[in-house]
Amino acid sequence: MDTLILAATSFTIAVSLLITGKKDKLQESFSGLCAAVFISQTVIFLGKIFPSEILLRIEYLGILALAPFALWFLRYLTRNKSVISPRQFFVFASAGLCGAVFVFTPLSGWTYFKAAILSLMLFILGFCYIALMRHVRKLPSGDEKRRLGYLLFACPLALILSNMDLLNYFGFNFPVINGIVLSFLLYFILLVIAYPQLRELHDFFARWLVIFISTVTGAVIFYFAALFFGGRPPSVMGLLIAAFLISISFSPMKMILRKIFSYFYPESKDVFTSLYEFDEKLEREKALMLEEMAPVLAHEIRNPLGSIKGAAQYLKSEASTEEQQELLNVIVDGTDRLNTVVSKFLDYARPYKLNLRLQNINMIIRKALSIISVNKLVEKITIVQELDDKLPDIEVDEQQFMQVILNMALNAIESMPRGGTLTFRTSGVESKADGEISITICDTGVGISKKEIKDIFKPFFTTKERGVGLGLAICQKIIKEHGGHIKVKSIPAQGTVFTIKLKTAE
Repeated sequence: MDTLILAATSFTIAVSLLITGKKDKLQESFSGLCAAVFISQTVIFLGKIFPSEILLRIEYLGILALAPFALWFLRYLTRNKSVISPRQFFVFASAGLCGAVFVFTPLSGWTYFKAAILSLMLFILGFCYIALMRHVRKLPSGDEKRRLGYLLFACPLALILSNMDLLNYFGFNFPVINGIVLSFLLYFILLVIAYPQLRELHDFFARWLVIFISTVTGAVIFYFAALFFGGRPPSVMGLLIAAFLISISFSPMKMILRKIFSYFYPESKDVFTSLYEFDEKLEREKALMLEEMAPVLAHEIRNPLGSIKGAAQYLKSEASTEEQQELLNVIVDGTDRLNTVVSKFLDYARPYKLNLRLQNINMIIRKALSIISVNKLVEKITIVQELDDKLPDIEVDEQQFMQVILNMALNAIESMPRGGTLTFRTSGVESKADGEISITICDTGVGISKKEIKDIFKPFFTTKERGVGLGLAICQKIIKEHGGHIKVKSIPAQGTVFTIKLKTAE
């Protein structure tokens, strides 16, 4: 069973990397290494059931194939850096080739032949580990060094755990788990190479936690299903192994079935869409429909609005009483307000192609503040600028981001009718490996209640008497289009803090 789980895991990883369709040499090399593991472990498993000389020789070839695939994988893992010289590679390749030739000679019947090729394979793997260690030491501090460092730590740990059963010679009673441990190691390497966005150790633990919870949940379901149908449940280890294999096999199997169904049923694109993904898809379709409907709707509303306003203005000039003029003023103001709503609705709904350029965010904020400073509303407001002059330039659409700053600043000013302090603060977020800058807009206004703060970014939600409710929704959309995100914290009667985070230019 231990051999079978390693074979199944390596097969699943190899297939999952191949069917993704990515032309990635690193993933292809690791897929080849997993394929060699699969062949050797499968033959070992079959050899225990059907002992034969042919299977034994295939097993030897599978073990010998691990060395060149490991060298191939190391080459792309280190980005073709010369961690292994051509002479060393030639020596290892020649040794492996000689071993492969000896497999088909009477020498393969030698008692210690298997031990010899295992020693050769372990020596080459050890050499690859030392070469990788030297490569990591030369790397500058950063994501790649950190992630490869995790790999350097995981390999010897897996080696120790997989050989714990050797202590049984000294009276201990450890189970044979080398296949399970090596399966976890292969999956960890997969995370390192296939998910470059995982940079911190807790990110890897989070991935492991998902697999662990899925495995335990599956094992529990199998156990109670066996009890329900009156059968004898298998051992706990057997249940965990089966659940683990299903957990890591689900995504590759789904990808294979999707390719098969897309070939025979090209119109059935939503067969494998989950209910939650369905909701996300519906939201995207709604947004697309909104983009298509908005210009037509705005046109159909603005035409009669223009006629209504024109007629009201004409009647106002002909009105004979003050009461009639006031009523017509209400009509004109109402049409202007509706026209403003339509304009903001268009801003929110229509697609906009960002004109991204490297900009200094402090300069944009200062420009926005110079516009705000001429507004009469700021007479009782103290504006504080705490701008970090060492911030790197970021790629933004200046006009769009100016709209964000102006909108949020005016909202903050309106929340302080009796005066207060409006603070703009910028800073770098050094803990993020890809680089981020933080923009904080803080006021000392009336604040937002817990009930309302959940809805402030929803379109048409407003707490103002004459508000449209699209200002913050538009701001959030612009920030998302820039690849950033916005958060808000507020204490009623004390103030509100909006925090915008944007990625720096690579």
